[in-house]
Order: sequence, then structure tokens, then C-alpha cells
Amino acid sequence: MRSDAAPRTSPRSHDRLRFVFFASIIPLFLGGSAAPTPLYPHYRDAWGFSPITITVIFAVYAIVVLVTLLFLGALSDRIGRKPVLLVSALLQIVAMILFATAGGVGALIAARVVQGISAGAATGAAGAALLDVDRERGTVANAVAPTLGTALGGIVSGLMVAYLPAPSVLVYVVFGFVFVLQTIGLALVDETSTPRAPFTLASLRPSFVVPEAARAPLLRALPAIVAAWSVPGFFGSLGPLLVRHIVGTSSPLPTSLSGGLALFVMAGSATVGVLASRTRPSHLAMQAGALALAIGAAMIWLSIVATSATIFFVGCVIAGLGFGATFQGAVRSIVMVAKEHERAGVLSVLYVVAYLALGVPAVLGGIGAVYGGGLVLTGEVFTLLVAALAALAFVGSLRRPVTHLGASPNP
Repeated sequence: MRSDAAPRTSPRSHDRLRFVFFASIIPLFLGGSAAPTPLYPHYRDAWGFSPITITVIFAVYAIVVLVTLLFLGALSDRIGRKPVLLVSALLQIVAMILFATAGGVGALIAARVVQGISAGAATGAAGAALLDVDRERGTVANAVAPTLGTALGGIVSGLMVAYLPAPSVLVYVVFGFVFVLQTIGLALVDETSTPRAPFTLASLRPSFVVPEAARAPLLRALPAIVAAWSVPGFFGSLGPLLVRHIVGTSSPLPTSLSGGLALFVMAGSATVGVLASRTRPSHLAMQAGALALAIGAAMIWLSIVATSATIFFVGCVIAGLGFGATFQGAVRSIVMVAKEHERAGVLSVLYVVAYLALGVPAVLGGIGAVYGGGLVLTGEVFTLLVAALAALAFVGSLRRPVTHLGASPNP
């Protein structure tokens, strides 16, 4: 037998396997985060709470993610990606157990807190691990992952709630099993970065640092990011109730599936938008995305006014395409100028902005639905505001001189 036989797995194949594994983390984590959305009408009917309560449950998750990003977002730049991701996966399992056994609003909020800590810690670490393995493909994967995960969670949960028994348990059992498998994989996978320091309490100090090279691209992308992420924030909380109003009794689909389908259509279209614009210069991707987002939001407004399910879903598709192109361009323009030891921190800052845009409109929407004229009026005002903000982002991007920092995968 030859002693110099080639290894069973080549280095390139090994890197591909690692890339696929790390690329699965954010979609599945965010899929688990989207899983409760089609269940909100079920919880509301069972426990009798108001739309404000729904938005509070949703917003708690966004707030906890924000706080976690501030304290732990750059932790993997110091101690390595693997330990942060391993603990995050364990917390996801705990969150699924809390969801599956929830008997009231308090338990849902507790599950969202645990889930928010897990997602906040993992977002920067998993995204940075992808960049460590393959910088060019990792940039695209970082933009695809949130929308792909949201689409996955929305449709899987919607189908289970509509057609399978124990709707408030089974979906969490399925995701919990997936997270157990991910935990095992994380225990076996190789580290992708070189730890710079051991874990200490000082590692938990809040960090909100953007390297100088990334500041200008981040400022240019802010209006478009806010407009884009406010849409899934609103529809991830009050979307199923709004879909119930638009679709009414004319749809053959159960209400829970209609709500999950709306989230799936929007997030799935966003994934297509990411892939379709990945070879375009980042500033052009953001311009096209902002324009599509403005048109899509305007169509969703029209669908609410006209009570048209067809216009609504077409608007979701166009808005989703805009979201994907906008966020892909923003990620590419920002992270491609960051060094290895800055990547998780830069991604964390980017997601802080995104989750602020995700959570604040959801809370304001809940308040408006109860105290500001009802769900329908709130939906109309919100979609008009998003359309206006996206239009301003588009016009601003045309007027502002742009340095093509994100146009090349290897600046």
C-alpha cells in the first residue's frame, strides 16, 4: 500500500463542505425565527390578545438581537467563530423547547429572548466564517441567507400549521431536531479563523466600531437598508392578520398558510433579487432595489385599498426583489472593504441597522392597529411611507457621487 496516498477529501472539497455547512446556519436560524409568524393568528384566537401583543412578541426578538449584536457581535473576531456558533446552536434548541411547551404570552416572549440572543451572536460569526472560507461567494451568501431563512420558516411553518396536527408544537420539534444536527456539526467542523485572544468578561463590552474604509459605503446604504428591512418587520408581525383581511373568505387556502405564503413569496423573491444582482456594481444593485421596493410597496398599498389578493402578491414579489437587490448591494459594498479581524464586527453593525428597521415599524404598526384607526389604515399608511422612503433612497443614490467600492469582488 502506498504511504503517500491522496487524502480521501481534497482541501478544495473540504472547503466546499465547510462553506455549505456555514451557509446553512443563518437561513435555518432565521427560519426558526420566522416559524412563529403563521401561528400568531392561532395564538391570538387561543389566548385572546391584541395586535399590540403580537408586535411586542415580535419586537422583543428584534431588540434582543440588537443588544446581543452590540455586546457579542464582534466576539468571534476575538475568540474564533466555532465557540460562538456552538453556544448559539444550543440556545436555538432551548428556544424551540420553550416555544413547543408555551402556554401563554410570557412563554412566547421568553422563547423570543433566547432566540434573539442566539441569532444576534450567530449572525456576525456565521457571516464572517463564510467570508473566511470564500470571500467572494461568502459575500453573496451573507445577502441571500436572511431572505432564504425567512422564506423557509414562513412556508414550512404555514404548511405544518395548515395541514398537520399539533400546529403549535410540531414545527418547533422539526426545527429543534435540525438544530441538534447543526450542534453536532459545529462540534466537528474546523475553526475558520485564528483566535486573537481568550474569552474574558472584557470581551463582552459593547462594540460598535466601523472601520474607516466601510463608513462611507454604510452611510450611502442606510436609507435603502431601512426601507428594505421595515417591510419584513411589518409583515413578519401583522402580516398574517392583514392577509386575512385582504384574502378574506375567497381564498381556498387556510389563513395560516396564506400568511406564511405571503412571507415566503416576499422572502423568496428577495433571494432571487440577491442572485440576479450579484454581478452588478453594488451602487447599481441598490438603485434598482430601491426603485423596485418603492413600486412593490405602492402595489401592496393598492391591494389593501382594493382588497385584491392578486395585486397584493404581485406587490410582494416586486418588493421582495427590491429588498434582495438592495441588501445584496449594501452588504457587498460594506464587507468587501473590511479586513479579516473586522468582518464580524462590520456585519454586526450592518445588522444592528437592519434590526432597528425591522423592529421599530412592527411596534408602531401594532400601536397604530389598536389606537390609530385599525389594522387596515395602519397597513395603508405604512406601505405608503415605505414607498416614499424607498423612492427617496433611489433619488438620493442618483444624485450622490459614488465610489465603486463594491463593484469588484477583489477590491
